[in-house]
Amino acid sequence: MLASELSSLFDKQKEASTNRVAGVRNLLRLNASVAEFARSQRVLRLLERAASAKPFPVRAIFFDKNPGANWLVPWHQDLAIPVVEKIETPGFTGWSIKDGVQHVHPPQSILESMITLRLHLDDCSLENGALKVIPGSHSHGKIALSEIPKMAKFDEVICEVPNGGVLLMRPLILHGSLPAHSPLHRRILHIEYATQPLPNGLQWKEN
Repeated sequence: MLASELSSLFDKQKEASTNRVAGVRNLLRLNASVAEFARSQRVLRLLERAASAKPFPVRAIFFDKNPGANWLVPWHQDLAIPVVEKIETPGFTGWSIKDGVQHVHPPQSILESMITLRLHLDDCSLENGALKVIPGSHSHGKIALSEIPKMAKFDEVICEVPNGGVLLMRPLILHGSLPAHSPLHRRILHIEYATQPLPNGLQWKEN
């Protein structure tokens, strides 16, 4: 049911856009099923064990790598967080608007305290563009763009996960994916969780 709901939203967004659509954002506000899943006690208990802190969801995105959207995702870290409004604050840089929501790059300490859950809504293998990561790269903090090619020379791990499986990762881990060899659907519900408040009146925008 969740997969079909999100696929329908994805298709509507593609039809309404003249640009390439990579996913559907703001799902904590747009979809009640996603909001319920993200805040369920079963999920929160799992994340609390992994994060050693009480998590709360701050962003949910749906991705679908399919024959019409089968592109390379280069090595990167997830550095931006959603906030209610822009308040100039030391250590917070790179302000931007994504789908109407204010985003900013916070200090490293905030990103280190976050955790991401990826719920797989299809079998995910090397053949259909599974996530790849550089193990331990999150321990290097924010990595300069010029340094990423050097880090990417370390052994990568392909994260193959079956339909219904969950993968937990840190936003600072270097990750990416190759185009699928067999571009069937590879649908992912990606939910980011924070564990601490923001300073100086900044507030998380749960989207």
